Amino acid sequence: MNLKEFNLLFQRDLSKLEEELRAYQNEAHLWMVDQGISNSAGNLALHLFGNLRHFIGLDLGGIAYERNREREFAHKGEPREALLQELSEVKGVVEQSLLNLHPDRLGDMSLHAFFGHPMTIGYFLIHLYGHFNYHLGQINYHRRLLDQ
Repeated sequence: MNLKEFNLLFQRDLSKLEEELRAYQNEAHLWMVDQGISNSAGNLALHLFGNLRHFIGLDLGGIAYERNREREFAHKGEPREALLQELSEVKGVVEQSLLNLHPDRLGDMSLHAFFGHPMTIGYFLIHLYGHFNYHLGQINYHRRLLDQ
């Protein structure tokens, strides 16, 4: 897989996240937890934004960012439009970072060694994409449960 394809996949699914956030019939439900769900859709969105800004924007694109994981999981009640604005910014960060990264870097070792072993940047991008979609699926399920 090349960086253009990685970008296309991330852009496609960031657009799906936008669709999910817009699809909530009641904006307050973005911040609700219910039926054993520990994180609201709003908090999952903030977590995804922080994750992509940190690992793709900062680490691969050199775009300044100071991650605040506490905000990602504790902040509540931000208006939908503010989430959508941040999502738009994240789309730009991901695109700029991936399309400006030299393709030879995909085989370089990542700055991170999660899961007990080092990994290449290409491997780590696949991990980040899977992580993104795991939470995107949670948001979809959350919305369908609360908008019944």
